[in-house]
Amino acid sequence: MDLKDAVAVVTGANRGLGRHLAVRLVERGAKVYGAARRPETVDSPGVIPLRLDLTDEDSVRTAARIAFDATLLVNNAGISTGAPLVAGDLDSVRLEMETNFFGPLLMTRAFAPVIETNGGGAVLNVLSVLSWLHPAGLGSYAAAKAAAWALSDASRQELAPRNITVSALHVGYMDTDMAAGVPAGQKVSPADVAEEALVGIETGLHEILADTVTQQVRQSLSHLPNQA
Repeated sequence: MDLKDAVAVVTGANRGLGRHLAVRLVERGAKVYGAARRPETVDSPGVIPLRLDLTDEDSVRTAARIAFDATLLVNNAGISTGAPLVAGDLDSVRLEMETNFFGPLLMTRAFAPVIETNGGGAVLNVLSVLSWLHPAGLGSYAAAKAAAWALSDASRQELAPRNITVSALHVGYMDTDMAAGVPAGQKVSPADVAEEALVGIETGLHEILADTVTQQVRQSLSHLPNQA
């Protein structure tokens, strides 16, 4: 996909990886809607603030009406509560599934017709190495990201006839607020990850593996058939 003159909607564009993705897209010549619950926090030059609550279907539908010219959807926004699945607070588990799985699903359902009407384009889902590794202490996050991996693979096949490609970005720890407690040496730069993600979209990669740990974990999995 040629990102010059693309029209992108980036969720969670007010900070972290989402902010870097929005900035890099503007630099490539794209029109960018930066979506956040508090649009006043989206302050990157050239990025159009867009009010969005991923857990609210009305908010998602409204965003799709406003960004009617979109050709690229970046499902970046997410949360990590740190809740284990068995002993953790069930409301926290539900919140992670609502935000990290149902949110991207709602966005994809709302924006697929928009992108198709505009001649086709792409969807990028920001996932994690924990799509494949499932530590007990982060059970709810891992379960939600595993579900989002399934969403990426299934929707890729479903949307291909509509001229919409779907890419999944997998990454370990990034130097963002979510990983504030992780030692610096174990984290990668979100600016570098954003660049790799956009190159992946441009070249049509189905899976974008943004760091060495993620690449090693992916190689250790049993062979999976190519998802066309």
